[in-house]
Amino acid sequence: MSKALVKQSSAGGGSGVVPAVASFVIPGVGQLINGESDKAVGVFAVSVVTGLAFIGGLPILGGIAGLVHLGTHIYAVGDAYVKGKRKR
Repeated sequence: MSKALVKQSSAGGGSGVVPAVASFVIPGVGQLINGESDKAVGVFAVSVVTGLAFIGGLPILGGIAGLVHLGTHIYAVGDAYVKGKRKR
């Protein structure tokens, strides 16, 4: 993975705000910033698939896909924040 997106660690603890905001905008980007490229691809893929299923799904299945998408999005933001805070 390219080190261009990975924030260099500094002395002391940093905040996980940047990865969390990045994952809020595009799920998985925060994991990419934290150096977890495999997890980033997985989170992004699940988010895209469930988002498309929500848009094109039947009423009940679309609702379930929407809930899974929302859960994935919340997980991406929370995980990016926690891992970003822990790593720095």
